[in-house]
Amino acid sequence: MNSLAVMRAENTGRNIFIDILRGVSIVLVMLLHYSLAYHLQTSPLQAWVSIPTLRTIFYNGNYGVDMFFVISGFLITSNILTRYGSLADVDVSHFYKLRFFRLYPLVVLALVVITALGLAGLSHFSNVHRDANLGNGFFLVANLSVLTFWHNILMEGVGYFNYAMNIYWSLSVEEVFYLLFPLVLVVARRRWQLLALAGLCMLVAPIYRHLHQDDELFFMYGNVACVDMLVYGCLAAVIARKLQWLNPLRRIVAVLACIAMAWIYMQGIQGHESLGATFLGIATALFLMAVSRLPTGHSSRLLGGPLAWLGAHSYELYLFHIVVLGIMAELVPRAAMTVERKLPLLAVFFVLSAMLAWVTARFCGDPLNRWLRRRFAQSHFMAEGVAQDFATDTMQAAD
Repeated sequence: MNSLAVMRAENTGRNIFIDILRGVSIVLVMLLHYSLAYHLQTSPLQAWVSIPTLRTIFYNGNYGVDMFFVISGFLITSNILTRYGSLADVDVSHFYKLRFFRLYPLVVLALVVITALGLAGLSHFSNVHRDANLGNGFFLVANLSVLTFWHNILMEGVGYFNYAMNIYWSLSVEEVFYLLFPLVLVVARRRWQLLALAGLCMLVAPIYRHLHQDDELFFMYGNVACVDMLVYGCLAAVIARKLQWLNPLRRIVAVLACIAMAWIYMQGIQGHESLGATFLGIATALFLMAVSRLPTGHSSRLLGGPLAWLGAHSYELYLFHIVVLGIMAELVPRAAMTVERKLPLLAVFFVLSAMLAWVTARFCGDPLNRWLRRRFAQSHFMAEGVAQDFATDTMQAAD
């Protein structure tokens, strides 16, 4: 897996440091969901680390989603600048096609699997809110909400209703951003207009989180609550193209940003609902600016390979790890999970999720993405440039 990640990064021009950060982010998200299912803090790990510290590590995984949002804003802005030459020259129709081709094939597959398992009667894939069964007919509404970008809004109205599908709230946040961002670039063509809008987003989001800090369905999942994370990434991408830092300075800033991210993460979300994400977003943006042009050394490739592989497959992992975990929870209920089995089954969870992510990307997501682009989105590129454009754009992922 290590050599595969290195080869893939070298062949596609991927930035291994960004993939490593994405790998860290998806690991944090997966640890959160596993811990919610099986209380990982009460495992053999407590012999070496205190339970409060383990809880902090495992139960703040939603910060991993915040980091995904910053990375997404950074990469989508970088790709627009590379592909179209400037933000103002974005081709809205072409942009939408690329986003659709990248994201939809696999999310449709994931929804088909979840719906089938729910219709088969598996409780972790059924539509139940506080012991009230919403019925199989609710799958129509739920699936439509994911595919048309308002699943998080549905959850704000209904609550948590489908264990496997609940996590797709972040896809709605991402898709609304992808829908509006190119339109904003077309309308607000002057730099001061974009800066004013960015400043407004960065101001309004923490205020919104503060006003809704007693309800995580709003302060964590709302579009307004997450918009500043995406804006930090967009601004970082624009600034990164102008920075002429020497590599030693880039490394220092990257290390300091990592320390800041770790410190903010360990402070936890509870009690920091308003500004915790703000500080994490700024630290993440600084890291991305620092590593954007940082050369990859042999040690980075060697040590970061596994995390980079997870990062390169973070979209597939995000979609399908919850399917693996839902099936595990059906087979091994929490009451039947012994302390000694938690870590071995955690390893099984990660291995099976990684295998499923690779299979779905290799045999579904990537082939369909390539075919759709060749068939419907070649107007801006010569045929020989499509493969490289595909490789660059697969760095985008919805968290």
